[in-house]
Amino acid sequence: MKYDQTQTPIYTALKAFRDRNVVPFDVPGHKHGRGNRELTEFLGEDVMRIDVNSMKPLDNACHPTSVIKEAELLMADAFGADYAYFMVNGTTSAVQAMIMSVCKSGDKIIMPRNVHKSAINSLILSGATPVYIDPGINEKLGISLGMSVDNVKEAIKNNPDAKAIFVINPTYYGICSNLKEIINLAHKHDMYVLADEAHGTHFYFTEETPSGAIHLGADMAALSLHKTGGSLTQSSALLINSERLDTDFVRSIINLTQTTSSSYLLLSSLDITRKMLAIDGEEIISRVCELSKYAREKVNAIGDYYAFGEEMINNDTVHNYDITKLSINTVEIGLAGFEVYDLLRDEYNIQIEFGDANNILAIISVGDTYENIDRLVQALKDIKEKYKKDSTLNLRAEFIAPTVVKSPRAAFYADKEMLRIEDSVGHISGEFVMCYPPGIPILSPGEKISEEALDYILYAKKMGSMLTGTEDREVNHIKVLLND
Repeated sequence: MKYDQTQTPIYTALKAFRDRNVVPFDVPGHKHGRGNRELTEFLGEDVMRIDVNSMKPLDNACHPTSVIKEAELLMADAFGADYAYFMVNGTTSAVQAMIMSVCKSGDKIIMPRNVHKSAINSLILSGATPVYIDPGINEKLGISLGMSVDNVKEAIKNNPDAKAIFVINPTYYGICSNLKEIINLAHKHDMYVLADEAHGTHFYFTEETPSGAIHLGADMAALSLHKTGGSLTQSSALLINSERLDTDFVRSIINLTQTTSSSYLLLSSLDITRKMLAIDGEEIISRVCELSKYAREKVNAIGDYYAFGEEMINNDTVHNYDITKLSINTVEIGLAGFEVYDLLRDEYNIQIEFGDANNILAIISVGDTYENIDRLVQALKDIKEKYKKDSTLNLRAEFIAPTVVKSPRAAFYADKEMLRIEDSVGHISGEFVMCYPPGIPILSPGEKISEEALDYILYAKKMGSMLTGTEDREVNHIKVLLND
């Protein structure tokens, strides 16, 4: 079937509904903005008038039969998938749906340990058991890399009953594993391949970046269109190749965790963004790549900073690299990434994606300009001139290999006690601890708390990183398992 990518079924239906001037006696209670004037003044009447509830003319995302179904088919066609689902709970819910669609309680799933917390949360929800592969480590930069094919082979050999392999494509730092080879291995052993492509929407519209997982034959892929595609925050998509999957069953799994009150602001933003990428995506992403190359060259010309890129490719743990990720090592200016992150925001009014112990990350995407790149570069140059000091930093890897003692689900629901975090070494964590962003756990439920993990947590606190995951919002205490 040939699809007309200029069409926007949800957006068109929403505009038609707005223009009818329907009198609302349904939710939401603000009634087209009249009931909350301050909010309406802040967001605008146009926004409030299209913040509406599901109804026959606008379809229902839980059971789409008309305009949402049409929009999802257009999305699938644009990305080269068999089917697509609109996700309004972010890619978190898409990751949950992927894992819960193919794994039930007790099933094994092979995954790198540097996954986002949403993947480990999915293990708590589904009861699946992780088989972790420790990603490679770049000692110079202190960052985790991709999965080695040899390590994947070993994991499959030792766990032939695993149901799926979960892959990050790309990591926060832009690193891609040999996804095609991993897919071939998995399918040879009758395992599904699930791809977290939260940062990979643009992969589907250019040959200047690594390939999208669906194009390579993965069974499912979760995409954050809002991260690099241009849609509203929290709007994502779940793509599937349906040869081995039941699309109706996947929908039923999605409906376990996704809201029944889907925001039409988010749905229409997905519809419009898909149209933009389908029609002009190649040109748009090519420009993003040009901007990224320009930024990398300018940053490296400053000196001491190191904006790393495709030179990292080693055909193993770094099979490919996403050049749109402007990852910058800050160690040689004597400042932790956490510190540069704060300086950029507080002193220069520039908000980047995150900083870790050794690096910062700036996302270059569809909305960026050369002027903004120049402003960032000038700020980094200024920070070096004003704040550079002797590099006395101890390089600290953002990935710490865990010792898994219990499954995430068993640990999450186990009896626990609260300890001072300094007294927790040797105990089994009952909570997450992570810097956010990026949301990759330093500790997950069921893992033994090591001196190395504690040191990183205390260092991140000292440097002002936002730590989350524990019930204690100050992260002075952590819940550990009783009788561990």
